[in-house]
Amino acid sequence: MKRNICVSAVSLLILQGISAQDDLIDNAVRNLPLLAPAGTEIHYQGSIDKTGGNADWDWYLYEDANREWVVLDVDGPGCIQNLTQHRYLTCSDPLFRFYLDGSKVAQYEVRLSELGMKFPFCKPLAESYIGPYDNGRGPIRVARSFVPLPFSRSCKVTTDVRLYGNDRMRGESGWGHIVYHTYASPQTDTAVVYTESLENVRQLKSRGLIPVNAVPADTVVIRRTELQPGAACLLAKADKGGVLSAVRLFADRTDAETLQTLWVEITFDGHGTPDVLCPAGAFFGNSLGYNSVEYLLMGVSGGMMYNTFPMPFWQSATLRLHNRGKRAFVLAGGTVTVGENGYAREAAGYFRNTPYYTRRHVGGEDSRIGSAAGSGKMVAAHVTCWAERPNVISCEGDVHVYIDGERTPRVQSDGSESYVSYGWGFPTPPEAHPFGGYDGLSDNPWSMTRLCILDSYPFNSSISFNIESGEHNNQYLEHAGTIFYYGQDEPRETLTDSVFTADARSRRRHGCRISGNHGVERATSVYEGTYNKVEIEHSFVSYGEGSQLSFRVCTDPDNDGVRLLRTSNQRLPRQLAEVYVCGSRVEERDWYHADGNPHMQWLDDSFVIPARYTRGRSSLDIRIVPKTAGGATAWTDVAYRVYSLRGTGRGNRK
Repeated sequence: MKRNICVSAVSLLILQGISAQDDLIDNAVRNLPLLAPAGTEIHYQGSIDKTGGNADWDWYLYEDANREWVVLDVDGPGCIQNLTQHRYLTCSDPLFRFYLDGSKVAQYEVRLSELGMKFPFCKPLAESYIGPYDNGRGPIRVARSFVPLPFSRSCKVTTDVRLYGNDRMRGESGWGHIVYHTYASPQTDTAVVYTESLENVRQLKSRGLIPVNAVPADTVVIRRTELQPGAACLLAKADKGGVLSAVRLFADRTDAETLQTLWVEITFDGHGTPDVLCPAGAFFGNSLGYNSVEYLLMGVSGGMMYNTFPMPFWQSATLRLHNRGKRAFVLAGGTVTVGENGYAREAAGYFRNTPYYTRRHVGGEDSRIGSAAGSGKMVAAHVTCWAERPNVISCEGDVHVYIDGERTPRVQSDGSESYVSYGWGFPTPPEAHPFGGYDGLSDNPWSMTRLCILDSYPFNSSISFNIESGEHNNQYLEHAGTIFYYGQDEPRETLTDSVFTADARSRRRHGCRISGNHGVERATSVYEGTYNKVEIEHSFVSYGEGSQLSFRVCTDPDNDGVRLLRTSNQRLPRQLAEVYVCGSRVEERDWYHADGNPHMQWLDDSFVIPARYTRGRSSLDIRIVPKTAGGATAWTDVAYRVYSLRGTGRGNRK
């Protein structure tokens, strides 16, 4: 069987079901349509201004006993997927240490300047280089890693200097983040292997030009076509199941007007509404067309536009182009590649995008770029921004991503450019790496794309992607954009119960008992992110040393695990508790939230109970035992919401 695949030279993560001979990227792309195992979650830890302002430069949690500054502290199984930092060259070159699974000795050590050069942080998944000069304030170092670092029991990442402040002469300035997954249960058979080839590095940089196909494919050749204003044409149609694995179009022009007025429409399996409907600029990853950008699975390079996300369908597929502009559009030609569908329908999602957020400004609040209901995982985001006049710094707005109804963002950024693992605004020619980048003029306008290939964002019931207009929604900016995801219509979780621990009636209804040192308090505060101007008053329970909480909740016995969503007060950091289910301690992890915020105090965070504790049970006896971390017991709670999870292989839309 012939496979048209470039072998890439990367640090490889070998997970269960993936052999050492296979390539990490090929497998990651091939498995993109598959929904994540129940209980898989995306998380973020980084330099976010705790007051809601624009001082997004302090990146540390606490100083540990070894006099190292902790920037990530996670209990339970998971995998680091992305590390990004940018800093002045006049600042110190921090040493990052990675302590996995409770080890007292760091498994990996790397200085920021060594990313891309030191195992396992090798190109092209990791790199560090000298970036823009930023009008005389620089130069700055841009550094990032997408090398997966799995862990089974815990992970702590430290630096040898405290990353704080924005003073280029201080030596310790921050700006950075880590994006990571957590799992309900440990992944098995994990290992890291390594190869290196400069030629393979070059090949991966242009991988998007070559579709990843695991099976023989048919290619539809598109002939020269002229589309008049308002006209549409059918590019490809399939009357049986398959995988739309590559769309490659050649146009007479790829300027901003064309990229924003030529729309792509894809409908799978006779759905009543298109699964994909957006401008070509969003679908191919560049809405401005000033320069060529080539990402791993989408790009606009000269007159060629490509998208190679695998898009499975089981009955039919249609691909159309619509010219919504005022000028005729000439399609010089192209190809559409369709392969065989080897995905189980119940385990995979349809490739979709959220309704396109048409260019607009909303004063005083985030731009709501896209939201989706059902279940799935986000795999790409595309945002374009225009300021009211040229040469205006327009990249200070933070991204806020919300998942499954939580009011605390799961993923944030310390600016727009940081979301695509870049730094210092958009003052330079286009920035492109395999998983993202941008095109634009000096700060305004800009068009950025982030591919979440390794660090996809799973969701069980909903996802919402928002971005600030300026430092704290204080600028006139016009945004447009969409997010791409693999989705099913049905949610994978059901709310089955709720317990409000400070409410007497709720406590009685759930047999709730609180013992030891505790008290009921009341506070008015806000959440971080999009909702940081909405004041909410809550009563909450504050637990001290020797206290514990127990209650009984209803669940769906046909579950694949249970998610407890806690609303709490995070004025004190490092809140830690053991969790017991029907008398058995959850061994996979303790409930631990290392960060805190005395200014925006309300927090929503989740604890996933694996299915081995919950399956077949219509009710659960939960006991939470707060523990001491950082010198004090600091557990708090307003409420616990109980969601019964449904894994893959449990049914899908027909």
